Amino acid sequence: MDEWSAVNKRNMMDVSNFIEQLKVEYKKIKFCEGKKFKFRPPRTIIYENFLTWVEGVEVGVEYKKSGAECGMDVAYDQFGRSIEQNYYMLTMLHELGHALLEHINYNVDLERVKMERAAWEKAKELCIIYNVQYDEEFVEMKMDSYRDWLHMRSKCPKCGLTRFQSENGKYVCPGCEMWGN
Repeated sequence: MDEWSAVNKRNMMDVSNFIEQLKVEYKKIKFCEGKKFKFRPPRTIIYENFLTWVEGVEVGVEYKKSGAECGMDVAYDQFGRSIEQNYYMLTMLHELGHALLEHINYNVDLERVKMERAAWEKAKELCIIYNVQYDEEFVEMKMDSYRDWLHMRSKCPKCGLTRFQSENGKYVCPGCEMWGN
């Protein structure tokens, strides 16, 4: 077994213990393994298998290239976890943040972005309790994905201008409305 596989096996056991601890402490929340991390209101957290997640984690790419895959020492955080393990646990705490904040639905897309930020802020509080390192760069990368999503949804497919969203969730393009496109 190479160093990378050995580290992932150890991390998988630590992650399993972490998930079990959350299940014990938050009995009203249902934790289920699935294809990707997501919160399903009112009280279900779906989490990805750690080993599958590590293969797809964007932040780990540079770390893997410079570290384990090149036969160098594996990088660990201040709590003795691999960087991927810490990001995984931080992501789990983010989803738990949604549950604890009772996020149910949103009317306009900007509310969703605000909910995502609030869940990350709750995760930051939970990091102290669970000895998980909060990584602002990782969080901002995740927030960027929602900002990019918002930008793409607000862009008018006809003229390319930025549309606004009405209270009922419908996007309106001031250019097309004004010029009748």
